[in-house]
Amino acid sequence: MRSTFMGLEASKSGLFLQQTALYTTGHNISNANSLGYSRQRVNMQAMPGYPFPGLNSPKYPGHLGTGAEAHSIQRVRDEFIDRKYRQETNKLGYWEEQTKAISQMEDILAEPSEFGINKAFDNFWKSMEDVVTNPQDTAARQVMIAKARALAEAFNYSDKQLKTVQSNIGAEINSSVNTVNSLLKQIADINRQIMEAEPSGYVTNDLYDARDVLLDKLNEYLPVSTERVPSGGNASPVAEGSLTVTYTPYGSDKPIILVHGRDSANLTVMKKNGIPLNGDKPLDPFEGMRIDWPQDAVTQTNPDKLLSGAVLPTGTVHKYSEFENERGKLVSLIKSYGYIDDNDGGATKGLYPENLEKLDRLVKEFVDTFNAAHQGGYGLDGSTSIDFFDPNGVTAETIKVSITKPEEVAAADLPNELGNNKNILAIAKLQTEAPPGLGGATFQGFFKAMIGDIGVIGQEAIRSEFNSGTLRLNVENRRASMSSVSLDEEMTNMITFQQAYNANARMITVVDETLDKIINGMGRVGL
Repeated sequence: MRSTFMGLEASKSGLFLQQTALYTTGHNISNANSLGYSRQRVNMQAMPGYPFPGLNSPKYPGHLGTGAEAHSIQRVRDEFIDRKYRQETNKLGYWEEQTKAISQMEDILAEPSEFGINKAFDNFWKSMEDVVTNPQDTAARQVMIAKARALAEAFNYSDKQLKTVQSNIGAEINSSVNTVNSLLKQIADINRQIMEAEPSGYVTNDLYDARDVLLDKLNEYLPVSTERVPSGGNASPVAEGSLTVTYTPYGSDKPIILVHGRDSANLTVMKKNGIPLNGDKPLDPFEGMRIDWPQDAVTQTNPDKLLSGAVLPTGTVHKYSEFENERGKLVSLIKSYGYIDDNDGGATKGLYPENLEKLDRLVKEFVDTFNAAHQGGYGLDGSTSIDFFDPNGVTAETIKVSITKPEEVAAADLPNELGNNKNILAIAKLQTEAPPGLGGATFQGFFKAMIGDIGVIGQEAIRSEFNSGTLRLNVENRRASMSSVSLDEEMTNMITFQQAYNANARMITVVDETLDKIINGMGRVGL
């Protein structure tokens, strides 16, 4: 026989369910502008019908409904869109750093400009023309020396500023790795909280959101992958469990575990000779990234619970060749700063080292060629075999004019001839000659080609940054259309749940009036 108060219980469950839905709607509205918040929904389901199956169960035409309940409160999220968003975030992070590094280089070299190296070359060659015209004029010779010093200072300044930016990039690499370590630690800590709560049946939606925000941020620096690990116990079917975070080296099929449960790895970037890379001098190139795990995590973790084929390393060093190109800020920063290329005999590669090397090669070739031509001439005082520029350890950083007296400028090809300009005329022709050490280019042609290459790389970076930003924006809009809070939709839900709550309350009133009629209105027999 059915319970007299069954209707009250059914409607009471409806009240509680709609109340839960209203509270969840209020939570959504409260977090409409919270970073990374995913809207939540109540998964409603009917309670088991009456009577329950059994040998002595009463016979009814069908199950009699007993009300409704909240099966779970689940956030609305799409893993595929999340994965795509993080891939585009990874690419965008790479190109953003490339654009920044190239932009700073272009600002320093400042070409075309009235104050750059190319203009200093023009002024130097022009001052030489005055000496060709008036070889006996000491004032013209003095101007030539001054313009040579200006050219040397232009090289000195460019070299110093480029190395300053390179040092700053090194410091940013160190800061980025510290950020990555902090993110890994925070993800592991959230994993711990989730692993403690889920076995009791709780679904920690807000913790899932906080963890996803950290994963989005982490993917700006490294292209990581994730895999869910069930918490066990009495976990809800919609519980997401802890996440194992991995990084797969380029060309490898064995992912490196960075976060497993409540434990996380620690990353260290190193330059030459195993010294931590932090932007300090000497600016040695990146040699590898070391991954260390706490010893207790390595010994206590059950290998059977790890991902198939994954490794839990400690002390493993990854070379630049093991990073996937164009993926993440960290790789972009290392590429700009400089790295050791194992695939090219250990040569130093990278945006800044390569262009600094080009400047040094240009300076050395120019100084050697100019000094060789100058040594074959004679000055007004009969001096000969004098170096115009200091020939010792010539680089863009150290280039300087060694000649001090205008009389020592070797304009003549024979001694004691005041009006002789044949040697300075031959030196002036170096402007249009192509020394063998510069690949068939003139001095200024080599520098212009270097600037052109930087410009082409810069344009590619800007274009790629724009394309990546556009793609990520599209994916972000798709994710927002699914997971973000729509106030209009929540207001509609609020009205829906409110009306359902009112209807359940009215149903309780109807049942109460029915019971009142039965109990108080029917009376007792025989009275």
